[in-house]
Amino acid sequence: MSIRVVQVFAQRARAWVLAVALLPAGLVADQHDNTGWIDHGGDRGGSRYSALGLINRDNVEALRPAWTFRTGDGAGALEEAGHAGLQATPILVPEEGGGALVFCTPFNEVIALDPATGRVRWRFDPNVKRDKSAAQYLCRGVAQWRDKDANSESACAWRIYLATHDKRLYALDARTGKSCAGFGDLGLVRLLPYIKDTTPAVDTKSVRTYMPPAIVGNTVVVGSAVESKYRRANAPSGAVRAFDARTGELRWTFDPVPRNSNSRKAKDWDSASLAATGGANVWSLMSVDEARDLVYLPTSSASPDFFGGTRPGSNAYANSTVALRGSTGKIAWFYQTVHHDVWGYDAASQPVLVDIKQRNETVPAVVQLTTHGFAFVLQREVGVPLFPVEERKVPATGVAGEALSERQPFPTAPPPLAQTRLAPEDAWGFTFYDQGICRKKLQRFSGGEAFAPPSARGTVVVPGAASGWGSGAFDAGRNLFITKVRNVPGFIRLVPLDQVDVDLAESPDAGRAGGPPGVINGTPYAVERGGERLLSPLGLPCTSPPWQSLVAIDLTNGKTAWSVPLGSLDKIAGMPLELGAPGAGGPIVTAGGLVFVAASADERFRAFDAESGQKIWEHELPTSGMATPMTYEAGGRQYVVIAAGGHHEYYPDNVGDYIVAFALPE
Repeated sequence: MSIRVVQVFAQRARAWVLAVALLPAGLVADQHDNTGWIDHGGDRGGSRYSALGLINRDNVEALRPAWTFRTGDGAGALEEAGHAGLQATPILVPEEGGGALVFCTPFNEVIALDPATGRVRWRFDPNVKRDKSAAQYLCRGVAQWRDKDANSESACAWRIYLATHDKRLYALDARTGKSCAGFGDLGLVRLLPYIKDTTPAVDTKSVRTYMPPAIVGNTVVVGSAVESKYRRANAPSGAVRAFDARTGELRWTFDPVPRNSNSRKAKDWDSASLAATGGANVWSLMSVDEARDLVYLPTSSASPDFFGGTRPGSNAYANSTVALRGSTGKIAWFYQTVHHDVWGYDAASQPVLVDIKQRNETVPAVVQLTTHGFAFVLQREVGVPLFPVEERKVPATGVAGEALSERQPFPTAPPPLAQTRLAPEDAWGFTFYDQGICRKKLQRFSGGEAFAPPSARGTVVVPGAASGWGSGAFDAGRNLFITKVRNVPGFIRLVPLDQVDVDLAESPDAGRAGGPPGVINGTPYAVERGGERLLSPLGLPCTSPPWQSLVAIDLTNGKTAWSVPLGSLDKIAGMPLELGAPGAGGPIVTAGGLVFVAASADERFRAFDAESGQKIWEHELPTSGMATPMTYEAGGRQYVVIAAGGHHEYYPDNVGDYIVAFALPE
């Protein structure tokens, strides 16, 4: 099986740094004590850090599976549906709320386990319809909330929130799994009516909700995936909605496309496109700073994904980190990481809230990773860069009808984490033969430099549009931000409609990565994409390895502290070489000086030394772990837990339904 390739700093910033240095440090860490795992990212700010150190560099070699749980959605049960590998990150409910380990299956069943034994405490099944029309069933996690106005022993005093594949939002009692009857309609809010009430509202079936909601104050904030953006200009709106955590009543709505032509950012759009453009949605994880009443949204591209002629302008609020007031939904600030995106360069990783040390001061910051492998470090109250960002000239001649931005933001620190140039002479291979084939492929297409636009000839896209997804972990003691980076190019070709094979364009895979050209409705083009066209005869990328790395960035100066390959080729190419095997998921870091990560197409779970990047432990999994792990303490033992389920693109042939918990011997 071959690897599937998905594809300025102003002076006022210093003034803001000095101003906010007077604020109390550690406000994010104070949202909980960092010894549990209350949220998908560990805490509400997504630090993915645990203060536990029972497992450490001195004893991690003894780490072994303590228990394994299977959901029942094994490969044999998936013949009735699309790919449905388990990719959830569990959360731990505090003892006050029952102390269960809670996660969701790809079909949105919520399961609560005993954290020490893996035995089932309760299950809740929303009975999501299963069919093969969905390319992928997915649920990456749930959220929890404590109703501080309720008696701690009363029903639904501690709640679990689930957003389902078919656009429902549930509130469940964390102790029993029973619906909270006072929330919405007997425990659920139907999201579809709200989606249909927001312009554009076509093809609403393509809207999915598979990420855990964000909890800020007494509101539950829900984003969405808009899966038709690659094939229509008027894809559904990417509006974000907040609901009352007790009653389910809609509190506010934020539309990343400014529909009102009089709004302050409508000037960044052509007025005619405001009503007909969708997307700019938040399909990834949001973060919360409770003390500042801020929720941070990583927005994606506006529709359509790969042609912007229908939406001239920089497209403000798309491809941005947007900070909203959690209580009102009003914009506090936003920072755009890509102007007028036509590459699928979403700001799709969870914004990580950190307190960093700069110039002998502690500064509240947010780190935003993008799918093109850039890392923007921003002051999190006002959104100004804490390291210089340059607006550089980029190629601006696109296909007929396009309206590209002439400049794009490049952070100077940290520098781009993935390669930004790939010329024919850079072609790589194990032998002169496959290197030569790769060179000819690269000569056939245009592009090969950062922000080279999609073309009728076909464009080599570097960085690839899956370079920086998976978010990162922050080791506050070392001031290190640790993340996974893919270094594989993408490919995009825009085909004029009069050159499109009509029969192929109607196939289910048309316009998808690796499929034939698919018509982009509302434009004069079809799109063909997928890095498969840039693979060698061995099925490996035409770029030099490593193709996936684990990277640590020193946030004191923005420089790379260390970088090591992540993943072996033994499963995907029959070669036991540690050259990086791209996957989904991200790392966590612990007070024991360890970085735990799976996220590779080789069925392994690894631990690295946070100080040096040296690999010091690994263990095989039942299938690849395409999720972020988590850790907690139960009964005096520290457990590290990972879901192993495969992935519809990176590891499709070994679908799994495993939760594996590791611990030291008793």
